[in-house]
Amino acid sequence: MELILKYFPNLTDNQVLKFRQLESLYQDWNLKINVVSRKDIDELYLRHVLHSLAIAKIIEFKPETKIMDVGTGGGFPGIPLAILFPQCSFHLVDSIAKKLKVVNEVVEGLGLENVKTSHSRVEDVKDTYDYIISRAVAAMPTFVHWIKGKVAKKQNHDLKNGILYLKGGDLSEELQDYKTAEIYNISDYFDEDFFETKKVVHLPIKFKGSAY
Repeated sequence: MELILKYFPNLTDNQVLKFRQLESLYQDWNLKINVVSRKDIDELYLRHVLHSLAIAKIIEFKPETKIMDVGTGGGFPGIPLAILFPQCSFHLVDSIAKKLKVVNEVVEGLGLENVKTSHSRVEDVKDTYDYIISRAVAAMPTFVHWIKGKVAKKQNHDLKNGILYLKGGDLSEELQDYKTAEIYNISDYFDEDFFETKKVVHLPIKFKGSAY
């Protein structure tokens, strides 16, 4: 928890409480339904919570921003960002029901009113969003195909609407067809060795679904 306060010192008391509650909620539910590896549970704040919050170092979502988290798994990056941006709405989507069971219980345990979940393939989601976030669920060309037609037309931020993707390693080949993709090294924001090869990729997406 100290890690979160190190990089986000201006949290409200309510946000601090919710971030503190994450550990016991995940430990409890992970014993019943394993969604996070044992090692990762022991380093929940580093490997999951702070990693998710790297997106908040790239952009500060304005109130009423709509965000979809695709392949949310255990609720990352969606849940930590929903705590940080309580005036934004988050839609957490996963095709695996047992993972969403844990997500729903954590959301309920935290009393998060700005999160909804769907047990669905992202292709079947009918709404549009300012940003679509995810943590390395597929190669970028596949992901762009999945979210076609789901990015809102109206721009409300300096950072163009589109994808904010948490990825690691060498992305040059995967992103070679996306000239507008911007890569942010998380190590520029967080000191821990874990983030040395981790990145946030921003890919602007036109309303009709293709990259700029």
